[in-house]
Amino acid sequence: MVLNERKKRILQIIIEDYISTAEPVGSRTIARKFDLGLSPATIRNEMSDLELLGYLEQPHTSAGRIPSAMAYRFYVDSMVEPGTLTENDQALIDAWYRERIRNIDGIFQSTAKILSRMTKNVSMVLANRQINRLFRYVKFLPLDGQRAILCLITDDGIVDNCVIDVPLGMKQEEMDYLANRISNKLQGHNIADINGEMLRDVYTELSNDKQLFSSIIEALRHVGSNSNEQRVFLGGTRQLLNQPEFRNVERIKDLLAILEEEKVLKDILHAGENSGIKITIGSENKFTGIQDCSMVQATYRLNGRVVGTMAVLGPTRMEYGKIISVMDYLHQHLRALFGEDKK
Repeated sequence: MVLNERKKRILQIIIEDYISTAEPVGSRTIARKFDLGLSPATIRNEMSDLELLGYLEQPHTSAGRIPSAMAYRFYVDSMVEPGTLTENDQALIDAWYRERIRNIDGIFQSTAKILSRMTKNVSMVLANRQINRLFRYVKFLPLDGQRAILCLITDDGIVDNCVIDVPLGMKQEEMDYLANRISNKLQGHNIADINGEMLRDVYTELSNDKQLFSSIIEALRHVGSNSNEQRVFLGGTRQLLNQPEFRNVERIKDLLAILEEEKVLKDILHAGENSGIKITIGSENKFTGIQDCSMVQATYRLNGRVVGTMAVLGPTRMEYGKIISVMDYLHQHLRALFGEDKK
């Protein structure tokens, strides 16, 4: 049966009110809080129809109704649009990245933490790394007057980082120039083949600064030899305990066990890796332990190749629109940090 506009509106109100309050919604509540021009009796009849159609459920201890998984699926497919983050939310995320990122792993860890903080649910970030990689570019991020983070980026995204010593007083402009020279020389080469001879003329431009040159070559070898293919970063595991749905210890036990298994988390995140934004609700999740949950998942890419996946896991009663908007904004930060236009 196709829902008419009145049923759609009432269903949307029930879903959004339940997302906000976690309390079953009754016809009198709808009539009181929303100016629909309908009597409680009319609203009650429409709710009965929605229940018969499978969109609403009645908890045993309440006269109100709550949305079913079917209702959330209809809501996500037909009603939800990415929300607009407030200026305060954007400023919080901007400051978070500025103040906490000190290395590449820190970028992913910070992304997981701010994602959970903004959505009030568990977050997961899967960072992809591969053994056979081609050099794309290198970047220096200054730490202090004498140290910088050397970031090696491959054709499939961020790979690794290493702290190196730099001459006292070396300016960011000089680091950027050096990074560009190295990048132009090594771009397209297999990381395993990189050696000092490839950068011999760069050594000359460094005014024969043997120590800096050796540090750069050693750092390139170090980050290139990293054989970790992937890593999962988690944020907000404790957030689950603040959700009414998970205050029952028995119910949350299986979910917490899954969050401790990195291999299972990788499998979960891989399941939606090629689909852009993907939302799975309730039993649509095929992994035991998360079938009472919803998951919003987004894959990010550089040059069309998968670099990693962000996901938010929580109760089906989650703010889908806000979660999508937060992910979109975090994706902007990741693209700025690892940007596709960098050479």
